Amino acid sequence: MNIILLSGGSGKRLWPLSNDIRSKQFIKIFKREDGTYESMVQRVYRQIRQTIPGATVTIATSKTQVSSIRNQLGEDVNICVEPCRRDTFPAIALAVAYLRDVKGVALEEPVVVCPVDPYVDSGYFEAIARLGALAVSEDVNLALIGIEPTYPSEKYGYIIPKDPGAVSAVEAFKEKPDKDVAGEYIAKGALWNGGVFAFKLQYLLEKTREVTGLFAYEDLLQQYEDLEKISFDYAVAEKEERIQVMRFQGKWKDLGTWNTLTEAMDEHTVGQVLCSETCENLHVINELNVPIVCMGLKNAVVAASAEGILVSDKEQSSYIKPYVDRIDQQVMFAEKSWGSFQAVDVEEDSMTVKITLNPGHGMNYHSHERRDEVWTIVSGRGKTIVDGMEQPVHPGDVITIEAGCRHTIIAETELKVIEVQLGREISVHDKKKYKLDR
Repeated sequence: MNIILLSGGSGKRLWPLSNDIRSKQFIKIFKREDGTYESMVQRVYRQIRQTIPGATVTIATSKTQVSSIRNQLGEDVNICVEPCRRDTFPAIALAVAYLRDVKGVALEEPVVVCPVDPYVDSGYFEAIARLGALAVSEDVNLALIGIEPTYPSEKYGYIIPKDPGAVSAVEAFKEKPDKDVAGEYIAKGALWNGGVFAFKLQYLLEKTREVTGLFAYEDLLQQYEDLEKISFDYAVAEKEERIQVMRFQGKWKDLGTWNTLTEAMDEHTVGQVLCSETCENLHVINELNVPIVCMGLKNAVVAASAEGILVSDKEQSSYIKPYVDRIDQQVMFAEKSWGSFQAVDVEEDSMTVKITLNPGHGMNYHSHERRDEVWTIVSGRGKTIVDGMEQPVHPGDVITIEAGCRHTIIAETELKVIEVQLGREISVHDKKKYKLDR
């Protein structure tokens, strides 16, 4: 069985813990049994491994998320990278072609596509396993999971089943309604469309040829930018006659806003936080190395990161997006394949960054034309290579890199570095990469 996890989105609604690079699924906010924290993508990936150990998992995502995925899930995870964003049908079509042409998956194999970030328990993945089996039966070309609604939501599309059974043929799909219409749908037995689809590999490859005229992975990859932006629902699901929906009544939450995210948190505070006894229904997440003190706050969320600070009534937090759209600043925190960086000070002609490199990892060998850099080793061991000259580094060492010099740093243990960038035109685009022979 093959599972494709769709990892998309940007960080507008869960600002300041997310940004255009760090989407909500990478925020480490769920407490593990050992006291450490995991993200949505780590949680879902772990649940699949525990519930469906024989499944092959592939993550379909954009180039901007690859580093975060590898950082959190390891180097061995299968990733199908979209050259650009083209909605869910092109993403799924590319991933299915990747399974056949790159991974050698057989045409009769079941494939289940689902979002990377639902908050669910093991029952959800048990249902996914059953859905995969349903998809390869003779009675169906396409199988869906429909979520039993808990209230008349305006955020989801709806699936209208033909009958109230555990598995039913699909009568119709409905777009996101207003609250009153949603109530009418639910009264008729409608289910939330959770974005979960299952089919035989061959079925979707044939649909890809019908819609795009393409079939092979390399062809789709080369012409991806020219593909029509269209959802899987419009391109495939709403046109399929042999389609069935499986009813799911277990735990399922879409943690798309601060209000819904805090409902799933195991504890009220994360990080350095002190709250008075007069606080009620308050959640605080602090990624900064300074304490937050809250007094008398009720029904609120407080979140602090290098990107900024949010203090909001929980209900109002759902309307954050237009305010975040008005903020114009560079990304202040990002995960990389080698570790992470956090900007700690930004001036007109300088920027100070805290860099953490994971053991055994290093930056690309690169140069900058319009800025100098000074590295101060804070902790850990590793080595630097500057214009081909290699030297070991330890806490307290200072390395000066002039504009134009080729350089990298490689960690033996976890390595923390303070990097000061000096120049009139400090930009992420001022970077040239080189091959490093070592």
